[in-house]
Amino acid sequence: MIAPLAVTMGEPAGIGGDIVLAAWKNAAALGLPPFFAIDDADRLAALAARIGLAVPIARIERPEAAAESFGSALPVLHRPLPKSVEPGRPDAAAAGAVTGSIDMAVELVRAGRAAAVITNPIHKKTLYDAGFAFPGHTEYLAALAGNARVAMMLASPHLKVVPVTVHVSLARAVASLNQADIVACGRLTARSLVRDFGIARPRLAVAGLNPHAGEEGAMGDDDLRIVAPAVAALCAEGIDARGPLPPDTMFHAAARATYDAALCMYHDQALIPLKTLDFDGGVNFTMGLPFVRTSPDHGTAFDIAGTGRARPASLIAALRLAAEIAARRG
Repeated sequence: MIAPLAVTMGEPAGIGGDIVLAAWKNAAALGLPPFFAIDDADRLAALAARIGLAVPIARIERPEAAAESFGSALPVLHRPLPKSVEPGRPDAAAAGAVTGSIDMAVELVRAGRAAAVITNPIHKKTLYDAGFAFPGHTEYLAALAGNARVAMMLASPHLKVVPVTVHVSLARAVASLNQADIVACGRLTARSLVRDFGIARPRLAVAGLNPHAGEEGAMGDDDLRIVAPAVAALCAEGIDARGPLPPDTMFHAAARATYDAALCMYHDQALIPLKTLDFDGGVNFTMGLPFVRTSPDHGTAFDIAGTGRARPASLIAALRLAAEIAARRG
């Protein structure tokens, strides 16, 4: 048995509440581990009524009580919003509650009172308007962990990908790509595949930056100057890494069978194949943190928030993966 999982509020105008309610509604049938929401209990009760889900809400004072009520109601550590938020209409007034929910989840996990943090999607622009100084969840969590070196893995049963550069423009990604960051991501990935996924001898496929991995310099020398030396450095450390590989031939079924994770040079190079293969089942997992954090691999979906149309599959996958990794670490 592990401690219950902590699910954060996320952007209250988005679909985070919808999918938490739907996940709990299906928890017994799917055999999900106990979890609790750090959220506004009144908001979730009103949302359940709005979308027609019969989900009782149990206010709990401590996370240890989540397991006791989980079978009959969704346990909620109440964190009130300063004002009501309408689905699909984000309001910067809620930013403090959103980040406070993340802070509380991390505090509880680091104290051993929760097994993992599962973050619901946030709306970055709304947080920026309220003074949030981080590009996103991953960087904020790294700061809470003492500026730990972290990397984002997107994982599904079909593919695991790690982007070396993440939430920056493509032009900036190309300009900032360097050997040290590729090596650091490769180390984190290899270590995480062993520790968190139980793969004794992980195999990494490293994508080239340019078409055809540069065609030996004919389509740009970045792969010769930056990516190839990084792969050589990883191999010298005993990590099974191959590359730079032509990105357009790395993700078909036969190619995926030859590696355990793909190291990609920029955001879309990693996320397009992952989301194409398994849009609903992809999970965002942060490697390098001293605690377990997963997240659904989608955004706030304001257009369907509060309608009952949001699918909880990615949150369900994030809950399951978080529990598996927490148990493996434990």
